[in-house]
Amino acid sequence: MTTLLDVRHLVVRRGPRVVINDVSLRVSAGEVVAVIGPNGAGKSSLVSAITGDLMPESGEIWLGETLLSELDLREQARIRAVLTQQSAVAFGFTVHEVVSMAREPWRTTPPSDEAQIIMDAMGTTDVMHLGMRPVQALSGGEQARVAIARTLAQTTPLLIWDEPTAALDVRHQLLAMRRLRAHAASGGGALVVLHDLTLASQVADRVVILKSGGLSAQGSPREVLTAARLSDVYEAEFIVHEIPGGALAVIPRMDASEGVQANGFSPSSGA
Repeated sequence: MTTLLDVRHLVVRRGPRVVINDVSLRVSAGEVVAVIGPNGAGKSSLVSAITGDLMPESGEIWLGETLLSELDLREQARIRAVLTQQSAVAFGFTVHEVVSMAREPWRTTPPSDEAQIIMDAMGTTDVMHLGMRPVQALSGGEQARVAIARTLAQTTPLLIWDEPTAALDVRHQLLAMRRLRAHAASGGGALVVLHDLTLASQVADRVVILKSGGLSAQGSPREVLTAARLSDVYEAEFIVHEIPGGALAVIPRMDASEGVQANGFSPSSGA
């Protein structure tokens, strides 16, 4: 199986603090790997290091058979497409223009179906009808779908998505995850950061759990997403059930005895 991404013993600092501590993971062609963990676990720092935006203190990052540090930006952009948490557009570009920008890495060798690639990316993310509208005029969820379309139009073997579903409604979350699975089925691979653990169990072939910058566990969703492990990692109680199709329903449990009522206020808050 072809390896698209190989992270080896990665250590990353932000100032004096180690935010990634000896993390290794791999993404192969044909699979989706989900990265989960609580706030501050190091998920976005991991993505920033993998994409070259954050310099590791030690360890190696390989894209295919080449070290990341040996690839120029155009070469990197032909191998992996990145969706960050912040994808705001500063100028009044239309949706079609923004998605078309993804073709820049291929400008010197454009394929004959260039226009069709752009249309397919917009169609599969349900933004075709928004094509001539300025991106700045769209809702947050619509802008998120445009950002996803842009990564798809880049036609890279590897997709790296950091919290792609955060601003999406349920229908568009499912559309995005189905597109991710389709990318893997066609021979690509993906690394995706998710907070929705049930969604992670449905989309991922393997799940990587980060805690305090370190690797807590990695394996299949069934191996990794256990109530005991998740309760330890997130410091909250979980119930995990199998649902039809073999996926898991991962449900955080709210305990009213801890003084949190349904309206979000404790009895003693005085609110």
